[in-house]
Amino acid sequence: MSRPAQLLRRRTDPLGASFLELFFDLAFVLALSQLVSILLADLSVAGALRTALLLAPVWLAWTTTTWSTDWYDPGARSVRVLLIGATLGTLLMGVALPEALAGRGLLFAGAYVAIHLGRGLLISIGLRGHPLRRRTLRVLCWYSATSLLWLFGAFVPAARVPVWVLALAVDYSGPRLGWPTPHLGRASAEELRLSGGHLSERFQQVFIIALGELILAAGMAYSEAGTSLPQTAAFLMTFAAAVLIGLLYVTPAGMHLGPAIDRAYQSRLATTLAYLQLLMIAGVVATAAGGELAITHPTERGTVAAVAVTVAGPALFLAGRVLLSVALHRRFSWPRLGGLLAMFVATVVAIRLPLLAVSAITTAVLFVVAAVDHTGVFSPPRVGQR
Repeated sequence: MSRPAQLLRRRTDPLGASFLELFFDLAFVLALSQLVSILLADLSVAGALRTALLLAPVWLAWTTTTWSTDWYDPGARSVRVLLIGATLGTLLMGVALPEALAGRGLLFAGAYVAIHLGRGLLISIGLRGHPLRRRTLRVLCWYSATSLLWLFGAFVPAARVPVWVLALAVDYSGPRLGWPTPHLGRASAEELRLSGGHLSERFQQVFIIALGELILAAGMAYSEAGTSLPQTAAFLMTFAAAVLIGLLYVTPAGMHLGPAIDRAYQSRLATTLAYLQLLMIAGVVATAAGGELAITHPTERGTVAAVAVTVAGPALFLAGRVLLSVALHRRFSWPRLGGLLAMFVATVVAIRLPLLAVSAITTAVLFVVAAVDHTGVFSPPRVGQR
């Protein structure tokens, strides 16, 4: 076990992600693939809400693990064990996802609880005698409390959904509140400080993982559906949407997101960004589902649910990017806001069109937004991300 001073990550250490951090990201691939399948299996509003309910804890497992590798040295033995354990836990959550609200609820909840409690116990032991141990103990206390809710929901299927929703509400409010705990108080801004360079790089890396799932889903659907002209056109539309979403995400986010977090000097912005990343990744998941529908049934007139999913994917992504501009600059990104409004119009216009046409409309909207964005006409007056 590392001594406390060796466990902490120094601000002079390289900010690049370690091998095990990237290895941990790979576990996210299975979860995203399963979530796309879950959404496609039930395109109703209830199905979309169930998919969101299952995505939220998977994302929180990734986020809190990433924050830990920002606070603690990824090269320390304890943190390496933490990352390997979190990778296994996330894989088990991914395995359980299709039946998480049915027969595999205990596997899903147990893996989620094990990730958080295991991390807290491991770090709290390694930080014995160090003042920052109180931060870890606060987080451990919160997850110990919500673990009871997660396990209760796993053992009582009739109450699973409402109990897990309550558990998620508590888990997601913890970082915003500084994990206030009796006798331990609330975490200070300095205790919660995160490195903008490391966090922005990790956000980009996991977003690339999400885009990889989008491309993989499109390729698999294209391979199975055949290579006729309509299927080929739908596949190319989905690929173009993936490229445009990627460009809209990293330009200019990749250059300015890190400095914005550093200037904020507290975790609240980082927490907000994590939640907005969740919204944008949800958009990528829905885009993958819509792309599969268009590739598999390009010439069929889409049902209301199929059209809604096809449009909702890019719309959710654009909504996340619009809110990101508001969070960083207290201003709207007008090209993205216009694109978001166009998506709602597209839903009405495309309701009687073939799915290939619906996909073409959403891709065209993304292209126009990216083109206007590239001109820089609506760039913010100060340095930062739009």
